Amino acid sequence: MPSVSIRTPVRAPAAALWDMVGRFNTLGQWHPLVRRSDTRGSGKGAMRRLRMMSGGAPIERLEHVCHAERVYLFSVVEGPLPVDHCVAEIRVTDKGDGTSVVEWSSNFVACGVPVAEAARALHTVFEAGLDNVKRIYESLSCVTTERGT
Repeated sequence: MPSVSIRTPVRAPAAALWDMVGRFNTLGQWHPLVRRSDTRGSGKGAMRRLRMMSGGAPIERLEHVCHAERVYLFSVVEGPLPVDHCVAEIRVTDKGDGTSVVEWSSNFVACGVPVAEAARALHTVFEAGLDNVKRIYESLSCVTTERGT
């Protein structure tokens, strides 16, 4: 099964990153392509409908969450991307030096397009989100550093 994986180092503690990216309903707060996220339920089986800036409205289901390991998995129930059977994972790893790595990965089946095109579509979405997480936290780090001097 094809897969896509993006890993982004961030100068921020893992607990702080997980507080933002690790909650299933916060995608609209940190992903620049998502205008809003509405969630029904909590824990495994919770459903979220995303309201995309482009007008799309994918629906996703939470499949697994482990706060101790800072990881959650979700499946795409329906959406505008050319993929089927898409299961994605968001994970935050503590590097032990006040920095972290955020990883967003997915396995999928291409639907109606070549695998490379489906992979590019997912890569674009993942990269936009993780680049923005890095920008948010590293700009906060600069503000904190400037105030501390």
